[in-house]
Amino acid sequence: MSLATAADQDATARHIAGYLPEMVALRRDIHRHPELGYQEQRTSDLVAAALEGWGYEVHRGLGGTGVVGTLRAGSGSKVLGIRADMDALPILETTGLDYASQHPGRMHACGHDGHTTTLLTAARCLAETRAFDGTLHLIFQPAEEGLGGALKMMQDGLFELFPCDQVFGLHNMPGVPTGKFCFVDGAAMASSDTALLRIRGQGGHGAVPDKAVDPIVASAATVMALQTVVSRNVAPLDTAVVTVGSIHGGEASNVIPDAVEMKLTIRAFQDSTRDLLEQRIGALVRAQAESFGATAELDYQRGYPVLVNHDSPTAFARQVAVEHFGAEALHPFAPIPASEDFAYMLQQVPGCYLFVGNGPSANLHNAAYDFNDALLPVGARYWVKLTEAFLTA
Repeated sequence: MSLATAADQDATARHIAGYLPEMVALRRDIHRHPELGYQEQRTSDLVAAALEGWGYEVHRGLGGTGVVGTLRAGSGSKVLGIRADMDALPILETTGLDYASQHPGRMHACGHDGHTTTLLTAARCLAETRAFDGTLHLIFQPAEEGLGGALKMMQDGLFELFPCDQVFGLHNMPGVPTGKFCFVDGAAMASSDTALLRIRGQGGHGAVPDKAVDPIVASAATVMALQTVVSRNVAPLDTAVVTVGSIHGGEASNVIPDAVEMKLTIRAFQDSTRDLLEQRIGALVRAQAESFGATAELDYQRGYPVLVNHDSPTAFARQVAVEHFGAEALHPFAPIPASEDFAYMLQQVPGCYLFVGNGPSANLHNAAYDFNDALLPVGARYWVKLTEAFLTA
């Protein structure tokens, strides 16, 4: 049976199709009004109002603008959590769409408008059908884009107030065929750390470098030496990334500056590798600077941890996709070195983070990106089926 035929004959798909135009309109409304991390007031108002209208118990304020909607059916004791992120990015949109951002310099370039609306689409179906037995917590999270909204919600008591047996989330993925599902066992996304490095020398005249300590030369050597951290310190079958993304020093051609500043991003898929990278980078930059008579000042900032999918929840999530969309709906997928703060939730609660193809769209975080509305019924139906399968009588 083809995916299209299976969907046509599925009661959930027919139910969602009955109000899908409203949800597409909602997604595009959220797209027109993007809000940055911890500023998602309008979006959270829309989410809370929709959930309340469908009969959910709504809690607001976790993480500042976070929303949790709770729905109970039957007498089952199991509890399921599903999470969607709400925030936008500080990017000037260039799509030219009639529903493009009305706020210059802000746009939904990662599809969080789609993630939010997908979960709302499922929320409406689940409220109207209630074909499950247990408790469902829908978690609408602020500030995923580098600001750690998941951790903030947890610090505010998310899983104490709304304990979950398992928790799930998804992300759209450009380049993967539309509606195909991708699952990764174990480490699926990398940790993300940042290093701010200042190489301090002694400024002087460019014509007499022997009277100065040149931080530019020391920095150039440091950049090259940093490339050996992955190639010579990380095991060949492991994966890591060390990138110098910014370097700045000096203003005039004939002046040796006092200092050079660099910014690094560091990624890893194992905690042990993450620790190794921090240790080696610190030792290397200090030794390189000292070899030129300079000094190194390093501010090493740990960001999101490795996102590790749990074995049993991942197998379950994959089986839901196979049972309701067919084995042909699965798409091969490897771990990616991007990071995601859902990793914090998976450190506390078993679960799985999966990916759904966005088709041949622009890449994430690109000014020309747009969420594919064809994913709304696919993702919503998946969440409904996963909820019904997990919360069985």
